[in-house]
Amino acid sequence: MASVPGLGKVTSLFRETGNMAAVGLEAVRRIFNRPWPVAEFLDQCWFIAKVTTVPVILISIPFGMVISLQVGSLIRQLGAEAHLGSALVLAVVREQAPIATALLIAGAGGSAMCADIGARKIRDEIAAMEVMSINPIQRVVMPRVLAATLMAVLLDAVVSAAGLGGGWFFATQVLHVSSSSFFASFNELSQLPDLWMALVKAGVFGFIAGVVACYKGLYCKGGPKGVGDAVNQAVVITFVLLFFVNFVLTAIYFNFVPQKTG
Repeated sequence: MASVPGLGKVTSLFRETGNMAAVGLEAVRRIFNRPWPVAEFLDQCWFIAKVTTVPVILISIPFGMVISLQVGSLIRQLGAEAHLGSALVLAVVREQAPIATALLIAGAGGSAMCADIGARKIRDEIAAMEVMSINPIQRVVMPRVLAATLMAVLLDAVVSAAGLGGGWFFATQVLHVSSSSFFASFNELSQLPDLWMALVKAGVFGFIAGVVACYKGLYCKGGPKGVGDAVNQAVVITFVLLFFVNFVLTAIYFNFVPQKTG
């Protein structure tokens, strides 16, 4: 029987997706097992915070300025400069902050996690753990996935504050919007569920970044070159998944949470 062109690649894609989901679910299940690798978890939290905090702030400040510039030039023509803060909150808090946080965690923290686990894999350290009856999912994967998830939620607040700060500076110094009107308009279009949704997005994105990075490192092969390929694949796959999941979560949010109309 002749094989269908491309069927093998499709089958491989679904198989790898299933394996990746299995690793993520197993990591979640292992959270409730003992002994709990507290030291490894804290080390990963500190590492992610160390490599992502400053870059993500440097990204968020100019992003807030760009939003102020683009939206401010439009609403100035309408004579509504005082409402710039409401648009900035929606753009930064609900959309930009979770995405920027996850991209930095995937690009900086995730790539390092993938390389570390991949190096252990090609040195047969993962196999040695299994021989000693140490589950690598609980010992290596779970603390990294949990750290990426937690730090994504915490960094989301930092990114939001930095983005709003950059937008406020540009609005007050360049567009000459008063600080009182800028902050007073924050709740015109935004609402508390927007903040909760942003935190949920950040947590989901951080979880995805951690799972993909750990999976690619855990199943890499081919020596040092294989580790490099795994890191590259992990970053690319994470970026694609983030934007797709962001669309799905945003669509669900708009369908189930009524929006303020001003």
